[in-house]
Amino acid sequence: MKKIFLLLVVVFSLSGCEKDDICDASTSTTPRLVIQFYESAAPTPVLKSVTALGVIVPGYTTMSFNGSKIMIPLQTNDDSTIFRFIQNGSDSDLTNDNEDILTLNYTRKTVYVSRACGYKMLFNLTNTNTNILTPDSDNWIKNIIIVKPNLENENEVHVQIYY
Repeated sequence: MKKIFLLLVVVFSLSGCEKDDICDASTSTTPRLVIQFYESAAPTPVLKSVTALGVIVPGYTTMSFNGSKIMIPLQTNDDSTIFRFIQNGSDSDLTNDNEDILTLNYTRKTVYVSRACGYKMLFNLTNTNTNILTPDSDNWIKNIIIVKPNLENENEVHVQIYY
């Protein structure tokens, strides 16, 4: 009799859980900015890997990167994020570093996902392609193109950088 009672208690306890009490790992959350790198000298877009790239968002995050595609977070508490992209910035030789500063402006929209997952932030890039890169005497980044201004997921490239 005790076993049946315990079984009933367990069954009724579990039946109180709803499917959204646990946030599924596949649930879309606040998307990161997806940037893909390209060869600037090619007449048509050709992917190009970056090596020893240092990326710094002052007061937020620092990362090292190798490859042709990077996903980096935008600041969720502000309408712009300043990125310091440092060519050769993650190697040990400081004399070969070349820093370019990119500023991305955007609008933010908070969207309810579910009770378990809470909210996520969506972004809409408002820059034109010409006002992203801070000009200096030695920019290693030659061109930046916003190809998808609405950041709703990480399944697509949002920005192309040519160097």
